Amino acid sequence: MSLGGMRGACPPQVLIANRGEIAVRVIRTLRRLGITSVAVHTPSDADAKHVREADIALQVPKYLDIEAIVGAARASGAQAVHPGYGFLAENGVFARRCAEAGIVFIGPPAAAIDAMGDKIRAKATVAAAGVPVVPGGAEPGDSLADWRDFPALIKPSAGGGGKGMVLVRSAAELPDALESARRTALAAFGDGTLLIERYVENPRHIEIQILADTHGNIVHLGERECSLQRRHQKIVEEAPSPFIGPETRARMGAAAVEAARAVGYTGAGTVEFIVDGSTGAYHFMEMNTRLQVEHPVTELVTGVDLVELQVRVAAGELLPFAQEDVRLTGHAVEARVYAEDPARGFLPGGGHVLALREPGGIASPRPGGMAMPGAGGVAGREPGGVAWPGPSGVASGGAAEGEPVVRVDSGLVEGGVVGSEFDPMLSKVIAWAPDRESALRTLDRALARTAVLGVVTNIPFLRALATHPAVRAGELDTGLVERLLPELVPGAGVPDEVVAAAGLVFHAMPQGDDPWEVTDGWRVGEKAWTTWRVESRGGVHAIQVSGLPEKSAEVLINGQQVPAGIRVGAGDLAVTLGGRTERYLCARRGDTVWLGRGGESWAFTRHLIGDPGDRPGAAAAGDGVVRSPMPGTVLVVKAQPGDRVSEGQPLVIVEAMKMEHTVTAPHDGVVSELAVQPGQPVDMDAVLAVVTLEEA
Repeated sequence: MSLGGMRGACPPQVLIANRGEIAVRVIRTLRRLGITSVAVHTPSDADAKHVREADIALQVPKYLDIEAIVGAARASGAQAVHPGYGFLAENGVFARRCAEAGIVFIGPPAAAIDAMGDKIRAKATVAAAGVPVVPGGAEPGDSLADWRDFPALIKPSAGGGGKGMVLVRSAAELPDALESARRTALAAFGDGTLLIERYVENPRHIEIQILADTHGNIVHLGERECSLQRRHQKIVEEAPSPFIGPETRARMGAAAVEAARAVGYTGAGTVEFIVDGSTGAYHFMEMNTRLQVEHPVTELVTGVDLVELQVRVAAGELLPFAQEDVRLTGHAVEARVYAEDPARGFLPGGGHVLALREPGGIASPRPGGMAMPGAGGVAGREPGGVAWPGPSGVASGGAAEGEPVVRVDSGLVEGGVVGSEFDPMLSKVIAWAPDRESALRTLDRALARTAVLGVVTNIPFLRALATHPAVRAGELDTGLVERLLPELVPGAGVPDEVVAAAGLVFHAMPQGDDPWEVTDGWRVGEKAWTTWRVESRGGVHAIQVSGLPEKSAEVLINGQQVPAGIRVGAGDLAVTLGGRTERYLCARRGDTVWLGRGGESWAFTRHLIGDPGDRPGAAAAGDGVVRSPMPGTVLVVKAQPGDRVSEGQPLVIVEAMKMEHTVTAPHDGVVSELAVQPGQPVDMDAVLAVVTLEEA
């Protein structure tokens, strides 16, 4: 592959056909290499972080609009396109369209994308190459409705990222599971073809990173353990796996290389295996023909920059190292920060990012690791081709050898909006240390220093998961998170000291110029208490405060008077209760105050006496009002007004961020109201239907 016209005084330009944290991550490597970055964005993303960081930005109608993306590349003068992951990254049509337009696609050939993008064809291809596969059936040749080997896993043939995957444990569950998987496959990938496989009990999800150049050289960079998942989607990944030894690593790596060779692969790719946690037997699951979300953990243990190597391979260069040069140093763990609520079944959410704190870190791979040659490649293997600016291999600077490292890949900015239009992943926090236990501790500390106010996130859940004894012991499988949920999901209650802090914040807010409205607790001849009522997810709290918080105050906590005070900083505050001081990140929007501490966040809204209790979400299930659990779009309506329904019967399916949630009847009765129709957008807590008790 050649990037003609790239030599000379004019620096090369690369368009990133993506958004969010991966676009920002690609831009940073391009900047280090001296390559001009070109961002694309939709109207709603005009002020996004990747747009701010790019050298050039162009608006497109959609990130999936192939002609618009190609047109933007031409208009900007970009010679190449980096697809990131998601959107068009594994779209063979897009890769071919780039080639037709004379634009280099920084990824594998379109034929390899097609071969591995179809799971049915991919299994047949790698099986012919001698790679072990899981027994199963596939459409159109097999009738999946006749499958009887349970438990089984249904997958969209054209899918990825866990979307549309359904675990089926009996024949009775199969019809609904096939319907749901096909609907999701059509919506997410435009192809409803399904396959089914025997479900491996006690499975571990382990994947191998491969790299291939255009000269026939293919290497693997070891494995990543991706067994910690929810809804078949990864949330915490690490490298290397605590389960895989050197001999198994070598065998799985060789199998991954053969799978890539079977389709003429070039660039960075990942071969995923399902591994029996009892026997260690491994089977090919799929190949992702792109950069993976979890690629940073491989970068940190090998010391290479995978995006740089993708660019160099696309420019026609040889890989600058051979398999025997690859070594893994230390341990790395990544946690994905999502805009979702684990306490509500991981439902995606959204909102305005009112305040943001992310732990300091590096955006480049850790120095050290693999012994990488300088620019010019390995002696005797230099292919000529494009002379890309900048060094080959590891970026300079960063932590000293052996010192723990924190890296943050993020697409977040203060003032930004997190909506239901895109995937709910906001950022990734990655930690490296010399050993696994230290890496997990470093990750936990980094998450504790992360706060996103205005949006509910899974950070407390991630901290609980990273510190759980089973995870620390490396006793992982893909069902572990589901089994541990009661231990990992925080309760609805709010700690007393946080409620008291919220009361002090409201008490310290300016109350206007009228002296009769000043809530300083002043009364002729004696001290008085001001009662603040605030709503949170834990209910309505009454906090009594006396005095001026910034000078001298007291609060009542469980009937006890506690000395209190507040010192306000730039966006944060120090709250002292009974001689103990805690620091909070603080933000306000209207009548709502957000507080963040230790990775957790709480929203408090002022509750006025006499409120009718009709705030969104206030209706209890007993009143028969059925509300949307998340902002999204109504996908399917399964009932009609006048229908008699039973408790738990599906009424409406709401989709957001490519995830479906089935809303059910709260009790037996009659559907007296149905407020929505398919295709209708709805807000969180919007009324969908009303189910009236039949005797009423």
